[in-house]
Amino acid sequence: MGAAHFLTRTQEKVKTEMSLHVLAYNMKRMLNIFGVEPLMETIAA
Repeated sequence: MGAAHFLTRTQEKVKTEMSLHVLAYNMKRMLNIFGVEPLMETIAA
């Protein structure tokens, strides 16, 4: 997704940043697989 390095320094902050990258990647995959409408219905429920 275009990230070549981490923007933070300590291990705890890098771990948090990596978790956010993984979350964004998984959300992007869900949108591509299921589409926007089912995801919005699930969030609204």
